[in-house]
Amino acid sequence: MSASSSTDLAGLRLLLVGPVPPPAGGMANQTRQLGELLGREGVQVLPLATNAPYRPTWVASWRGLRAVARLVAYVLDLWRGCGRAELVHVMANSGWSWHLFAAPAIWVAHLRGRPVVVNYRGGEAAEFLARAVQWVRPSLHRCARLVVPSGFLLDVFGRHQLPAEVVPNIVDTQRFQPAAPPGGSFHVVVARNLEPIYDNASALRALAALRRHRPDVHMTVAGTGPELERLRALALELGVVQAVRFAGRLDREAMAALYQSAHALLNTSLVDNMPNSLLEAMASGVPVVSTRVGGVPYVVQDGVTALLVPPGDAEAMAAALLRVAQEPALWGALRERGLREVQQYTWAQVAPRWAAVYRDALATRS
Repeated sequence: MSASSSTDLAGLRLLLVGPVPPPAGGMANQTRQLGELLGREGVQVLPLATNAPYRPTWVASWRGLRAVARLVAYVLDLWRGCGRAELVHVMANSGWSWHLFAAPAIWVAHLRGRPVVVNYRGGEAAEFLARAVQWVRPSLHRCARLVVPSGFLLDVFGRHQLPAEVVPNIVDTQRFQPAAPPGGSFHVVVARNLEPIYDNASALRALAALRRHRPDVHMTVAGTGPELERLRALALELGVVQAVRFAGRLDREAMAALYQSAHALLNTSLVDNMPNSLLEAMASGVPVVSTRVGGVPYVVQDGVTALLVPPGDAEAMAAALLRVAQEPALWGALRERGLREVQQYTWAQVAPRWAAVYRDALATRS
C-alpha cells in the first residue's frame, strides 16, 4: 500500500467476497457500498459475488445439480481471486450462508497464503453459534481478523471466547440527507423485505390501530419477499388496503426520496443486528420507532434517538407512532439527535478503522 490516500490504502489488491444487488438487502448493499468507497481510496477491489448467476444458466432448473455447479464455480473463482489479491475480505452471515460461502473462502485463502478478514453480520448469530460453533471455530482460527458491525455481535462472539472488533456499517450521507419537514398527512415508512423475521404483519396491525386516532395516516412498505400476498390479504382484512402502498424493491435514489417524504420509520423486525434502514432514516432526518431486539439498542437509545417497543406488539408500535405524530417537540428532538448520532457511521469516520484492520491483517503474513 502506498501513502497517497488519507487511509493509506491506495494500491492494495483486495478480494471482496459477498453478495451484491440485485436483490437489494442489508449485506448486499453494504458490500456494494464498501467496494465503491474503497475504490475511491485507490484500492484495487476484486469483487467476487456469492449470489452470482448460475453457470451455465441451464443448471438453474436442476435443484441438486445447480448447488454443486455453483459451489464448484465459486471455489474456482476463489482460487483465482486469491492468486491476484493481497488480502481477502469476506462478508459472512449465519446458517447455510456460512457453510457454503464464508467457510470455503476462508479455507481457500488459507491454502493460498492470503490473510483473511471476516466481516460477520446477521441478527441470528447467537442461535447459529449455539448450535454450530464447533464447525465455525476452526475456520475463524484461520482468519487474521474477525470484524462485526455492532457491540451486540461483539458480545455474542465473546460468549464463545471468539475475539472480534467493531467496525460499524456505513451510511451514505451524500445520498441520504434531511429535507424540510414533510407536509401532508402523516406518512410511515417500513423498509424491510417481506420475510417472516421482519414481521411486517405487525406494521399493518399498527397502522390499523393508529388510524383509529389518526385516520389520515398512511404507510409505504418498501421491499419484496415471499409474504407479499399474505400481507395484501391482511391489509384487506384490517381495512387499511387504501392506506398502505407496497412499493416493491426501490433503488438507492428512490429510497432516499422516500425517506424525505416520511414523518417516521417503523422497524418491526423480530431478529436484527444493525439495520441499515435505521441509519438511513436518521441520516434523512426521519424519527425512528423500532422493536427492541438484537443489536438495535446498541445503535439507538430509547427516548433519545428513537422510540423502542417490544417485538410483536402492534398496539405499542401504534402508541409510539402516535406520540411522534402528535408531539412536535418529540418529533423535532428525535430528528436532531438522530442526525447527530448518525455522523459516526459516515465513511470519514469508518474508513480509518478499516485501514487499521487491513494493516493489522497484512502484518500477519510476516
